[in-house]
Amino acid sequence: MTGLMDWLAAGGPVLNVLIGVSVVALAVILLKLYQFARLRIWSTKGVEPALAHWTAGRRDRALEALAGARNPVARVVEPAMRGLRQPGARESRVREEAQRQASGWLENLNRYLRVLEVIGALSPLLGLLGTVLGMIDAFQQVETAGSQLSPSLLAGGIWEALLTTAAGLTVAIPVVAALHALEHSVTRMGHRMEDALTRVFTAEPVGEEPASGEAPAEPQRVRNLG
Repeated sequence: MTGLMDWLAAGGPVLNVLIGVSVVALAVILLKLYQFARLRIWSTKGVEPALAHWTAGRRDRALEALAGARNPVARVVEPAMRGLRQPGARESRVREEAQRQASGWLENLNRYLRVLEVIGALSPLLGLLGTVLGMIDAFQQVETAGSQLSPSLLAGGIWEALLTTAAGLTVAIPVVAALHALEHSVTRMGHRMEDALTRVFTAEPVGEEPASGEAPAEPQRVRNLG
């Protein structure tokens, strides 16, 4: 404990700031991991079977496959399917609503990641600032010592100055790694949402009336010719 307190004293206020931002970064990372786990963003339970049923025209079974699914992809796909099954539903409106919901989910999943980005960028700069301030103090001591300067005095000032640079890099490296991992998970989730919604809206009705309630194009052409 005494050694730790000595290091904190040697690092000065910049080191204390780095410790503070590292605590904030750790809290954000744990919060996002909890959120991702609770929403099960790494799971696509029920989505693929539902899309297979939907493409084959088994619309009721598609909705049954999504029952109880908690992942964001399922929560976006299910309302889109139900909207298309409504009598007189307009595909353009259903598509816009599905895209709005998907954007909302992605915005929620990206929340607070900006904090990690800022901490990862600023931590090395804070460490460098602490080093510069420490070097200024060390050379002031050298100037004060004059002819009585000892190598140990100069070395001690230098290692204390470099302490904040090491601390800044120690904070930045894991924060940046965690940020990229979390962003990659959100990006994959967005791609899965886009793929699932595309498959929902491009599926051809099989054995069912079109969602818009309009008559098929071919019978309409025959009546016009008659």
